[in-house]
Amino acid sequence: MSEFPYVGDELSLFAGAHRWKAYLRGRFAPHVHGDVLEVGAGIGANTTALAGLGFDSWTSLEPDAALAAKIPRASSRHRVAVGTLEDVGGTFDTLLYIDVLEHIADDRGELVRAAAHLAPEGALIVLSPAHPWLYTPFDAAIGHHRRYTRAALRAIAPTSLQEVELRYLDAAGMLASLGNRLLLRAAMPTARQVEVWDRWLVTSSRWLDPLTFGLVGKSILGVWRRVP
Repeated sequence: MSEFPYVGDELSLFAGAHRWKAYLRGRFAPHVHGDVLEVGAGIGANTTALAGLGFDSWTSLEPDAALAAKIPRASSRHRVAVGTLEDVGGTFDTLLYIDVLEHIADDRGELVRAAAHLAPEGALIVLSPAHPWLYTPFDAAIGHHRRYTRAALRAIAPTSLQEVELRYLDAAGMLASLGNRLLLRAAMPTARQVEVWDRWLVTSSRWLDPLTFGLVGKSILGVWRRVP
């Protein structure tokens, strides 16, 4: 079993970003089904936010045992496992990487392993921070190796999978990230900053993102499917 302590301490800070998580739930809903594996589940904030989606079973996989111990079991359909994808056997209908892939040095190899765990018609969903030019001390403080462009994420996607969606999210939030990059250069946002982003900028992004056709945003969402 592979265990790794997480270097960041922002998980509880963002756990209360309910509008953002609700937005993501709507984006993920068409693709989540069957047996789900959430890789890098942290303290389970996303597990809880996505509990109402349609699925048969949900496995929260987290390499930090201390964080895994905090993940709530929302129902009998949920289980928690400590380790990485290399410790997991079998196939799943949905694999989720929510703000996780950027923490993994060998991201291309990780996605190859993920594709091997996908059942026919299975979906691989990746959400990550976007744009290398937005990389800040905050990214470095929580162990981000990189931020992604659409071209960069497409380049490491397994060729065995079919791209379903690849778009940027949170157009309004990108302005806040740019401000932090140019002006604040803070290693960690404050609770107030997270609250303002979640209450006002995420709300704005929910109507701005469709208008920009997914071409603008501080996060990037990729969905791939294993075709029969």
